[in-house]
Amino acid sequence: MAILLGCDSVHLEFPTKNIFEAVTLGVYEGDRIGIVGRNGDGKSTLLSVLAGELEPDDGRVTHRRDVSVGLLGQKDALADDDTVHHAVVGDLPEYEWASQPRVRQILDGLISDVPWEGKVGELSGGQRRRVDLARLLIGDYDVLMLDEPTNHLDIRTINWLAAHLKTRWSAGVGALLVVTHDRWFLDEVCTSMWEVHDGRVDPFEGGYSAYILQRVERDRLAAVAEDRRRNMARKELAWLSRGAQARSTKPKFRVEAARALIADVPPVRNELELKRLAVARLGKQVIDVIDATAGYTDAATGAFRPVVEDATWLIGAGDRFGLLGENGAGKSTLLSVIQGKLAPARGRVKIGQTVRFGVLSQQLDELKPYMDQTIRELLSHYKRLYIVDGKETSPEKLLERLGFTTQQLWSRIGDLSGGQRRRLSLLLTILDEPNVLILDEPGNDLDTDMLAIVEDLLDSWPGTLILVTHDRYLMERVTDSQYAIIDGHLRHVAGGVDEYLRLVGEHDGAPEGAGRSGLAGVPAASQAAGAGPVPDACGLTNAERQRLRREVSSLERKMESRRKRLEELECELGSIDPTDYEALVATQARIDAERAEIDGLETAWLEASEQLEG
Repeated sequence: MAILLGCDSVHLEFPTKNIFEAVTLGVYEGDRIGIVGRNGDGKSTLLSVLAGELEPDDGRVTHRRDVSVGLLGQKDALADDDTVHHAVVGDLPEYEWASQPRVRQILDGLISDVPWEGKVGELSGGQRRRVDLARLLIGDYDVLMLDEPTNHLDIRTINWLAAHLKTRWSAGVGALLVVTHDRWFLDEVCTSMWEVHDGRVDPFEGGYSAYILQRVERDRLAAVAEDRRRNMARKELAWLSRGAQARSTKPKFRVEAARALIADVPPVRNELELKRLAVARLGKQVIDVIDATAGYTDAATGAFRPVVEDATWLIGAGDRFGLLGENGAGKSTLLSVIQGKLAPARGRVKIGQTVRFGVLSQQLDELKPYMDQTIRELLSHYKRLYIVDGKETSPEKLLERLGFTTQQLWSRIGDLSGGQRRRLSLLLTILDEPNVLILDEPGNDLDTDMLAIVEDLLDSWPGTLILVTHDRYLMERVTDSQYAIIDGHLRHVAGGVDEYLRLVGEHDGAPEGAGRSGLAGVPAASQAAGAGPVPDACGLTNAERQRLRREVSSLERKMESRRKRLEELECELGSIDPTDYEALVATQARIDAERAEIDGLETAWLEASEQLEG
């Protein structure tokens, strides 16, 4: 494959941090690369360096002479007084862009609901993001670099974008580099991964799931090597401790080797998972929303405009619900009704007497009064000790488990990054010991590792959970059932996100994966049918997909149980008297049987997973 661009021995430093140290990379024809890493480790900087927008301190970046590169940054450079029309297609005459099916498909998929002649400065954050994305995608680039392209996009638009990028080029043509925390998106569009960490960039084959498997194996091998080194260190320490007088006669190289082993012992890794915290007791009655209609009164006409109509939602103790819907569909309105903040115009809402809400808002409004305080000052408003898994621990220690260092606890809230504020707000919400947790986009600004930590926290949440997110991976991971607001009506979607995408497609008269129907303000002649949507490669019905998911989940639980049993048998084998041949043979036979059972389960799991993935 021909190389399109690359870098050789690139070194880059910022005033307070070494970003890259001798990084060498290549981007080839046909590459579809996902870039992951902790916030602040240099993912966005890497795109800027490769795109030629940022000069490295040392090393060089090379582009093939005829290569064109398109870069989508986290912040756009759109002019507020520009029209959407001009921001997207510039001065091109209508017959040039409207005659291209690919351009029409992009406009329909991304900005069909945006006023074509409206001002950019009057758009919402999500609309503005889609305008900038459409501007980039209609260009004919050899290499696309996308920095957090799914920010501010709803699930339906993310699904459309993934389908577009998968079919934008034929196999072996073009290249894509994408930085995103959306793990479903990474798995859907990427065939290889780059992990940015500690001044390095490590490549991995396959999408996000394959990358995680390889990283776990890498960490396992590192742990094995670390165990061996620690055992050697213990032996050397024992050897050194055999009397001060004897130590002076020991060979010098042995003393130096022992000291090196001791000095090289790395600090124990922080516990990043948060285990179960106590919650207030939740009675049988939680929240009943019965035939509720809610909306707002138009200030100009005084007329009532419903946003959600005739909604019925019975929420019980321990329920874990996800709420789906496009931006502006009414999710926030329904959440306000559930909390009793907004009285419905019709219908009723009954909230149990024992219910205690904990709410994480999308804008983190709960932190705004404390921007001038340090984290320690803010934590002083909470109890000094909490019970976690039967043990007392402080809020500071819990916060350290969410990735904060001891030094960062003295930082002002106003100086924290978006991801740090979200982690802090999530912990404070839980420290209030609610029993109904409402989370509005908890994954915003978090990197993939921190998202996994938050998922571990939510997995052990013992109360009722209501989650609103456009992160499909997060939604499917931590909720058991999903509801959706479609055309102002709440409905249960038993088939999850896939069924939701199908329903909104049917509502608009467009198949799943297609964009919204009709471009707002674009001449009808310009809206001629473009390229058709990409059909689902799996060819599965929602019922079949759900059955396969349940089967995969069941097989995973069985494999985990069998592996634990295998470990117990292997430990038992190691404790048997070596001269007791009968016991050794019998235990080994049981081990072989367990391994055969695990092999069978793994084969069944692979077959089910392949059917599910198509």
